[in-house]
Amino acid sequence: MSFSAYDSKPWLGQYADRVPEDLPLPKRSMVDLFEASARRSPDRDAIRYFDAAISYAQLDDLASRFAALLASRGVEKGDRVAVYTQNNPQFLVAQYGSWKRGAVVVPLNPMLKGRELEYHLNDSGARVLIALESLYEGVARAVVPESRIEHVLTTSELDFLPDGEVPASLRGVEKRSPKGADDLMEALRATEPASPDGGGRVPVSPDDTAYLVYTSGTTGKPKGAIEKHSSIAYNAEVYKTWMDIGDEDSVFGVAPLFHITGLVGHGALAGLAGVPLVLFHRFDAAEALRLIEKWRPTFTVGAITAFIALMNSSESEGRDLSSLTKCYSGGAPIAPSLTGQFEEKFGVYIHNIYGLTESNSPTHATPLGSRAPVDEGTGALSIGVPVPGCEARLVSVDDPSEAVPVGESGEFAARGPMIFSGYWNKPEETERAFHDGFFLTGDVAVMDGDGWFYIVDRKKDMINVSGYKVWPREVEDVLYTHPAVKEAAVVGAPDEYRGETVRAFVALKEGGGVTEDELIAYAKERMADYKYPRRIAFLDELPKTATGKYLRRELRDLDETRGRA
Repeated sequence: MSFSAYDSKPWLGQYADRVPEDLPLPKRSMVDLFEASARRSPDRDAIRYFDAAISYAQLDDLASRFAALLASRGVEKGDRVAVYTQNNPQFLVAQYGSWKRGAVVVPLNPMLKGRELEYHLNDSGARVLIALESLYEGVARAVVPESRIEHVLTTSELDFLPDGEVPASLRGVEKRSPKGADDLMEALRATEPASPDGGGRVPVSPDDTAYLVYTSGTTGKPKGAIEKHSSIAYNAEVYKTWMDIGDEDSVFGVAPLFHITGLVGHGALAGLAGVPLVLFHRFDAAEALRLIEKWRPTFTVGAITAFIALMNSSESEGRDLSSLTKCYSGGAPIAPSLTGQFEEKFGVYIHNIYGLTESNSPTHATPLGSRAPVDEGTGALSIGVPVPGCEARLVSVDDPSEAVPVGESGEFAARGPMIFSGYWNKPEETERAFHDGFFLTGDVAVMDGDGWFYIVDRKKDMINVSGYKVWPREVEDVLYTHPAVKEAAVVGAPDEYRGETVRAFVALKEGGGVTEDELIAYAKERMADYKYPRRIAFLDELPKTATGKYLRRELRDLDETRGRA
């Protein structure tokens, strides 16, 4: 069967007149594009952090100082710089400063615990770590000696806030200077800005690597997706074009900056378009509602759980969110009823969008001003249509060379300038991820005759918790470290708030004594909060195949009969 149904691109009929079929390939790196925005509008706000503002000129100056600081520490082009913060201005200072030096940014999830952080630092080979003081003291200090990290700079969420103006969500936080690390802001103040003539700034091309963004994969261990400046810049332009972002717009940073959505849909978009980005450390519904009313942002993209939290907040009554005329959600399945509830309460329609770490955010999006249809057969809300430059097709889950007819389900595959370059130091994993130049996403989808796509299932056993990917084996490995556990298998269970949640099935050793609450607490101490199981069921023996593999489908069916997590 041929791929003609997809090659004809029926989705182009859904495009707005202003959106082209393809966009030009980037000729400049993301740092060059950011610097162009800073030259064009030096006095415009680049970051609005709570109630404070940082201009493009100030951000560019701080980034240049950071580049010079890296040069003074011996950091060269291609070296990795790990950033372990929340949504703070320092993230962007370190990002743009690293890029000015030609270094690769490794964004780290601030929820990572000790052994997880150690793996990321060692796998990436990062030489420099930028960390919040609390994260350094609580997690990183014990891990750094086991890594290749040579320089640690710590910073505070209170930096950039005027004295005495601490928002409610940061009350109780104190500035401290941990031993064994340099203070980032003090180091920047003592450093002259980098310059192209030997002062730390180096040429950076679109083909250079911008990020190593870690994602879970088929081995169960996170893999570093190699993201080039060109791929980031291309999809930043996709956002700008698709959402019609102009000088009057601003971006509301509801997604975490370490996540591909925050990296591209917030940071890269704002930097390329030269518009303000609103940040507020860590998602807090009451603070988010207040800042939306204060700064009147026009665009955001984030997990549906954030929008649910805004709806259910005790501070939500009477709030004016009408500025969010360009509101998108992706990263986790969205129930059609939720978009209706949000629109009824706030008058804001949430457009659906779809992307992956490996695609640098969107491959599909609902056209601005359009409403995503619902698949009659599955009840799934459409993820939208392919964005400019994205070649999309559905292939047989058993044979990726075989096309799937319109209206039937198959594995979604994509090709285009937004697709990543491969996995860091994992050539075999990279080879398995592609077929005929198309990236195989592992998601099972349907395309209708008008080019709308619907995600209906998942080929992989990956669990999607509020847009965060959880590999069952990683959770199982932690459960197995408990002395009472004989067998452990993990599956995803439907959850109205998170999309999915982690559910474990455990068989105990003879004489093993541990309660559900005790085992959950044990896992929670050793894993990021989104990973540990919320429910654990005890069985005498777990169902397995003849070769010893757990029958996850049978466990999911058992989960249905016993009650969902």
